Amino acid sequence: MPTPSRYWREIPQRYRFEANKCKNCGIVFFPPRLICPECKKREFEETKLAEKGKILTYTIIRVPPRQFVDQAPYAVGIVELDDGVKLTAQIVDCDFEDLKIGLKVKLEFRKIFDEGEAGILCYGYKFVPE
Repeated sequence: MPTPSRYWREIPQRYRFEANKCKNCGIVFFPPRLICPECKKREFEETKLAEKGKILTYTIIRVPPRQFVDQAPYAVGIVELDDGVKLTAQIVDCDFEDLKIGLKVKLEFRKIFDEGEAGILCYGYKFVPE
């Protein structure tokens, strides 16, 4: 669970789906990195993630962590975006029977969870079928 200060620090990249692209080899990273693991360079340019992709794999969570108990069961998948970046996130707005490898999905910014009545509301990305 993120601390409030860390969570708020990461919000710009979450809101805008910001990533960075290595100026030397062109690989896109999300979250942004300081050093490219491929070419070891430190020069990046800001880029926006592709907002569409396909499901590579998924699972149904039936026994969730405490903060997600009210959402169970739910689907979580690894999606390869059109720019090659792979993200793990919840897959929503579809029946489990409709999920399949290769299903086209898009990124949306949504509420992830809240920390009780007086806690912070955590927002991030989820995938929905196209």
